[in-house]
Amino acid sequence: MITLRTPDEIRQMEKAGRIVAACHKEIAGMIKPGVTTLQINDYIERRITEMGGSQFTKGYMGYPFATCASVNDVIAHGFPGTTPLKNGDIVKIDIVAVADGWVGDSAWCYPVGDISPETRRLMKVTKECLYIGIQHAVVGNRIGDAMHALQQHAERNGYSVVRDLLAHGVGRSVHEEPNFVHVGKPGKGFRFKEGMIITIEPMLNQGTYEMTIDADNWTARTADGRLSAQYEHTIAITADGPIILTEQRP
Repeated sequence: MITLRTPDEIRQMEKAGRIVAACHKEIAGMIKPGVTTLQINDYIERRITEMGGSQFTKGYMGYPFATCASVNDVIAHGFPGTTPLKNGDIVKIDIVAVADGWVGDSAWCYPVGDISPETRRLMKVTKECLYIGIQHAVVGNRIGDAMHALQQHAERNGYSVVRDLLAHGVGRSVHEEPNFVHVGKPGKGFRFKEGMIITIEPMLNQGTYEMTIDADNWTARTADGRLSAQYEHTIAITADGPIILTEQRP
């Protein structure tokens, strides 16, 4: 069942969103060749606590870290580690924080040093897909309308959209109803209603959308070893349009 939140509940969710957004802004300057994803994870874990929140993912279904750190061909759910990032890499950092019992969730893709034009284009188009999805997430539209527009933009630019990992509702937990893929057909699926809180989090691959899971049962990789990018926001559906609860404001 999809839970609709009141305007007051949406306001209460803003703190968790602000914490997640602040962490993303802070680590943007840290990510460079030689830094490890475990160092980034440990910084975020500490900062979430300092800002009055708590880490959601650490211990969730046995997951051992406060963040997911997914490098290059890792699509999502990568374990932070001690291997230094290299010039030309990209890394997706997914942060979920809890504040006052409410959840904020956002993933962002970062370049490491100097990246190739092809890699930069993948990141650019993926971020465009995120905001296309958000733009279409208005009361009365169907999820198929939003995801179709997102999918078309990705595929027109030569990229595939991951099917096997889902976006979801957010509230007291990080995975609430509804769950949905980032592909769709106009006029299909549930309608956006005032009070819905969801993530939009497209994952675009340079090659096939198919993926594999590592032996750790978490790390999702592109099946062909090519690069993957992801951007994610938590948004609230309101009568005045979508509100981005994890927006990284100046």
